[in-house]
Order: sequence, then structure tokens, then C-alpha cells
Amino acid sequence: MLNADQNELDKFSQLAHRWWDPNSEFKPLHDINPLRLAWIDSHAGISGKTILDVGCGGGILSESMAQRGATVTGIDLSDKALGVAKLHLLESGNKVDYQKSSAEEFSDRTPACYDVVTCMEMLEHVPNPASIVSACSVLVKPGGHVFFSTINRNAKAYLLAVVGAEYILKMLPKGTHDYAKFIKPSELSRWAKSALLEPDELIGMTFNPLNQRYSLGHDTDVNYLLHTKKTS
Repeated sequence: MLNADQNELDKFSQLAHRWWDPNSEFKPLHDINPLRLAWIDSHAGISGKTILDVGCGGGILSESMAQRGATVTGIDLSDKALGVAKLHLLESGNKVDYQKSSAEEFSDRTPACYDVVTCMEMLEHVPNPASIVSACSVLVKPGGHVFFSTINRNAKAYLLAVVGAEYILKMLPKGTHDYAKFIKPSELSRWAKSALLEPDELIGMTFNPLNQRYSLGHDTDVNYLLHTKKTS
């Protein structure tokens, strides 16, 4: 059975044409991308590396990694998002190999092929996130880096990521997130260790509504990122 929620795919497919509009529903992705890109680069030194971006969507992170000198492949299950990603390459001149595939299917075809694997803002949208974590481990080379980002599951996360972001500040469309699919850092770390991925750094990402800026820091109550390394 495909590890995907068709309602989630349909939801993002309907918005795909707005992926590269920095003032659209995807504005938060544009705003956080410099932060997550710099954080990934600080750990993995991505120039010259082979990178797989799992759940690449319209390619915001994929293209930025390619701009820094990486050889990037992006996979997703949304035809419309991939179509937008490919069209944007014509405008930007960047090079990314976009393919329609699940993480699990791609891991069967290309095990241990990548220096770096990224899976950002995706785990909270799939039925079986632990399976995605396991597939990412299969895809990365021994000693390679795997990066995840997702949303914590607690009352504060519900208030800020769902009520605040979707209903009060209207930063995201209503229904973007399902609180029941949020993931505690302890759960993600446990899945990673079970997949032979050793957690290295857990860091939070917060939003300041006063200056409209995101920052990385110690607060992992809502959004957080996890860097892991493949142990063998």
C-alpha cells in the first residue's frame, strides 16, 4: 500500500501553481528556506554532494541546494507539484532531477546512493512516517547525513501551528495540518535510531509575529529540525 494520503496530495496539488509565489500560501516555505538551507549546509557541506530531497513539492529547497553546488534529485507523488518544479527550472536555469516516486519505492531502486537526504515538512502529512524515516536511511550512504523537519505534538503546537497559523494569522490555508499527525521529537528520534540513523542535533524553529521573522534556537515546542547520521 502506498504510504500517502490522497486527500493531502489533492490539497497540495490544488495549490501547486502558487508554489513559487513568495506571497502565496507557500510564503512560510520561502521565508524559512534560507534558515534550513544554511543549517543543512553547516552540517553536510553540500557543495559537490549528491542529495535526495524527499517530498520536494515545487522544489524550493531542491533548487536552493543545487544553487550551492549540489547534485540534487527531488521526488514527490504530486504530478502538479513536480510539473511546477520542472517549469521553474526553465526560468531559474538550475539543474534538478525531479522524479515521481515514493520514498519507499525509490529506496528499493537506489539504496545507499546519496551523501545527503532531506525530508522537510513532510512527515506530518503521511500515514506512516516511520516508514519514510526507514526509507531515508536506506537511501543514504554509510556515514551520510539525513535531515528531517516536522511539528511537535502538544497543546502549544496545536495553538500556534493550527489555530494561530491557519485561523488567526492566516499564514496557511485552513486544514493544512492535522494535529493527530504531529510528531514528538522523542518519537522521531526513536524511529531514526531503529533505522540506524544516529541523532546529532535537534533544533527548534520559531516565528516572531512582531517582526515577521523566523529563527533557529532551543525552543522545539512547535517546529523543529533533526540532523542524523547513518551509522553503518
